[in-house]
Amino acid sequence: MPVTELNHVNLRTPYETMLKLKDFYCDVVGLKVGPREGFTSRGFWLYIGDDTANAVLHLAEYRGEGEPLTNVLTTIDHISFTCKDIPATEAHLKQHNVEYTIRDLPVLNVKQINFKDPVGNGIELFFHLEHEKV
Repeated sequence: MPVTELNHVNLRTPYETMLKLKDFYCDVVGLKVGPREGFTSRGFWLYIGDDTANAVLHLAEYRGEGEPLTNVLTTIDHISFTCKDIPATEAHLKQHNVEYTIRDLPVLNVKQINFKDPVGNGIELFFHLEHEKV
């Protein structure tokens, strides 16, 4: 039973917060809302580009099913997206007033841009430098 890929990450939150997260992940990260069929609950499936074969981020409404866990050791530290074009990405984040840090990993020939979403989840934009214009 080998694992072959990450299918998606699901974030469950109250509806008003879910709307903020949808806007953030679409406007800042660049995901797109796509099909989400067969559910009676409110939510969004977010896709990379026009590929509606794999929704990488699911946003689902928390409807009071027990007490939500926050700030515990078992929370997700960050979600990582592979990206291209570091200068355009930095300009885009600045345009949206997103504070970020940059981490260089020369041994891996990688650069990472890190920031938080509106509820504090870590976002990592992962750049393979061999794909970047020098």
